[in-house]
Amino acid sequence: MDWFGRQHKDHAHKAALGPKALLQDLDTRVPRYLEEVDQGRLIYPACKRTPSDASGDIRSVWDHTRLEAMRYLMAVPRREFELLGEPARQGEMLDAYLRQLPHEDTVIEFTGVTMADLAIAVVAGFNWFNHCATLVEVNRERFFGTFRTFRKIAALGQQWWAMEGADARCSQMLGQSQTPPLMLYLVWQEYTRLAKEIASAASFGSSVDRATERRRETLAKEFAERPAELGAALNELKETMARFESARDPDDLLG
Repeated sequence: MDWFGRQHKDHAHKAALGPKALLQDLDTRVPRYLEEVDQGRLIYPACKRTPSDASGDIRSVWDHTRLEAMRYLMAVPRREFELLGEPARQGEMLDAYLRQLPHEDTVIEFTGVTMADLAIAVVAGFNWFNHCATLVEVNRERFFGTFRTFRKIAALGQQWWAMEGADARCSQMLGQSQTPPLMLYLVWQEYTRLAKEIASAASFGSSVDRATERRRETLAKEFAERPAELGAALNELKETMARFESARDPDDLLG
């Protein structure tokens, strides 16, 4: 059973991309994905797909759920989403996010005030994850306190940027392909984590362990009289689940 799906090299997307490259990539992929949805080629939201559907493998569901949340930021007018990766504006941006009152909207109207619109879009992305989590019945213990958790992350980022020499440290880290606490990276990493929880629930149900055990039972019946093949299949299942559990990005499941 191929839970990961086929390997599409043109979809390669590495977390180590610099902020400009990451934004350019998203500026291409988000509209392309939404166009496929609009034309009926993909079931939307991604979490409602089954393994037999187009892009119904867990890697695609994980990746596309993340794109669905990122679409709000990529829709901020006049390409002002580029400020997400601009070091000189990070303190201002984090302040704006921490001032933003929570809302429950996944259909939003922009105000024309750049920082407020970016904060509204970030919250809308989290609301999208909450919506998807309800659809696929994510284990509440793994999805509890989404907003509170990210506010803590943003507050720590705010402290980092307030320290002397933050701009220089940021430049050094980017030069070493590391990820300083740019708002873009903070959002991307948290969206990636939440999208994985959605994909896991969509593919395995509320418990990966139970899904794995059911798969073991199925294999045991299928290869009941072929012990060598059963052993190989069980080893493959173990490796598959270990890869998913350790993956930090959908592209970790390629290859």
